[in-house]
Amino acid sequence: MAIELTDDLIKLETAAWAEIQAGTLTIETASAVQAAITAHAEATGQGRYEVERELKRVVRHPSPEGE
Repeated sequence: MAIELTDDLIKLETAAWAEIQAGTLTIETASAVQAAITAHAEATGQGRYEVERELKRVVRHPSPEGE
């Protein structure tokens, strides 16, 4: 089963990843991402760890266009 992600979840992780790269990640940002991942996993019946893994893959290691 493919892991489904929302645009809002991707936006949150993208913001967190930008903060990580800049060395400015805050507890608030990290907590918001984790809470959103947990809520999304519960709402969709997907595993939290699988949602988090797929979210990080999509944001941090996007596939080249056309794949």
